[in-house]
Amino acid sequence: MSSRTPFGTPSRCLGAPVPEPLFDDLYRELILDHYRRPRHRGALANPTVHVEGMNPVCGDEVRIDMAIVGETVREIAFDGQGCSISQASASMLATEVYGKSIEATRTLSSAFKAMLVDGALPTALLGDLEALEGVAKFPVRVKCALLPWNVLEQGLNEAASKTKELSIG
Repeated sequence: MSSRTPFGTPSRCLGAPVPEPLFDDLYRELILDHYRRPRHRGALANPTVHVEGMNPVCGDEVRIDMAIVGETVREIAFDGQGCSISQASASMLATEVYGKSIEATRTLSSAFKAMLVDGALPTALLGDLEALEGVAKFPVRVKCALLPWNVLEQGLNEAASKTKELSIG
């Protein structure tokens, strides 16, 4: 069993019991707000695709349902459990992706991953997701923030495969 940091983050996600990363206060509040009051949390009644992912190192879990109509993510919902970073990232992802085209969603996902993994500067495209930029300084936490995005990509790929199968058949 893991202990928790003052922000409810399981210390096992940090690799060791250490203080929460020193994010800018505004960004910290935005992240905590998404963690405490997640947007689009739940399940869709009739999703086009349902995907799940887990970070076995710290136990974060994310499930994403998407209703894809044509080339648009018409609806999205997530559920799961884990540290504040993984769950806030999932909430922010759902907020940003809701109603976007698949192409725009993939572009957003690439920009987010570039910011966390490659150190790319955040662009206006990221919107509130820029709040997670500080996570890049903590490699163990990058996996937490990326988990929902990896699950999203898996779902988009799955939806594309279903569409391809329908058009062939």
